[in-house]
Amino acid sequence: MRRTTGLLLERLSAREGGFGPGGSAHFCVTGNLARAFIQVGMGSDHRVRRAIEWIVREQKEDGGWNCFPSRHGTLACWEGLSAFAVLPRERWTPSVRRSVERGAEFYLRRRLMHEGRSRYRPWFRFHYPVHYYYDLLVGLDVMTALGFGADRRIDPALAILEGKRRADGRWNLDAIHPDIAAADSYFFEPPFEPFPAIPVRLEKPGGASKLITLRALRVLMRVAMQRGKAS
Repeated sequence: MRRTTGLLLERLSAREGGFGPGGSAHFCVTGNLARAFIQVGMGSDHRVRRAIEWIVREQKEDGGWNCFPSRHGTLACWEGLSAFAVLPRERWTPSVRRSVERGAEFYLRRRLMHEGRSRYRPWFRFHYPVHYYYDLLVGLDVMTALGFGADRRIDPALAILEGKRRADGRWNLDAIHPDIAAADSYFFEPPFEPFPAIPVRLEKPGGASKLITLRALRVLMRVAMQRGKAS
């Protein structure tokens, strides 16, 4: 594990503080790698600390983030908050805490699902692994991991989660990625364009999923705990 993380840190650390290919930081890469490094015990590495600071600096005025050039954030860019979610609370600096609050408000104002003129259907299907894509379960997982399970603005998303529960108490794996709407304008820019997303199938889509069920139950457990404390 040390050899693998050392190789990634050596090859993907960017000059400005994040992670990405060719020495240039990319937000989705930075968020995903920072989360992974923290989870495997490398959070104290100075390059990981710099990546967390870079995520804070990249936050848009509206509180969100975007993996592509834009003045505005998007719900699909959740990776920075996911890195904050695994960062031990005692290591949250004032700037990180403020960034978490602003980022959470970005999602909560939109009820974790409202963006654009119409419902984006892939967000209402549950996937695993999620790579860097977003869906409602991703949003609920991140928001509750950050401690916002008591906020009632997640209730519409929770209702959808409960509504997708099977009679036997489990949840299905709805689809595997890349699960992109036919009319979607999503695109890959260099240096990612030569490397198409390859589906990773760990369970059968359309059937009961241990992985989706685990994540769903974890969300509901956090909500119960956080609302119990709030009351």
